[in-house]
Amino acid sequence: MWTVIYIAPNKLIAEKYKAILTEEGMLVQLRPIGSAHLGAHASVEILVPESEAEEAHGIITGALGS
Repeated sequence: MWTVIYIAPNKLIAEKYKAILTEEGMLVQLRPIGSAHLGAHASVEILVPESEAEEAHGIITGALGS
């Protein structure tokens, strides 16, 4: 099961965090939220497998601090 670990304010930030998590060897999915007409400006959910959620959240939290 996939778990949302973070909601990015736009696609650019979501892609940045996806790259960080992927570098750590995690599987990552991105899922846009809201209207399709917002395109790259729509919020995006970042999801990982439930078993990796705690570790992924820690990585994202660390990335937010830097």
